[in-house]
Amino acid sequence: MNEELMEISFGLIANAGEAKGLAFDALSKAKEGKFEDVRELINKSREEMHKAHAFQTQLITKEASGEKMEVGVLLIHAQDHLMNAMNFQQLAEEFIEIYERLSKLENK
Repeated sequence: MNEELMEISFGLIANAGEAKGLAFDALSKAKEGKFEDVRELINKSREEMHKAHAFQTQLITKEASGEKMEVGVLLIHAQDHLMNAMNFQQLAEEFIEIYERLSKLENK
């Protein structure tokens, strides 16, 4: 695996991991009813996910332009991190909405 592909893979792992961690923190804050914190954390999570997605776009662009990609365990691991983070973030946002609705009902 060449150095550039390793850097892209590590970038994917780092940003996707950070996005997932922030989404988890947001979900925890929602459970506590701290919705101001939730919005800040989920926005940061989205920013990190955007960065991770930019790394993935680099890979797709390179391959689409005819550059041969060496797919190794590290790249597979990076893609796995990205997909898991994306799924978790989406589910966290759904659960956050449920917590917000529940909080409103409890405070009526």
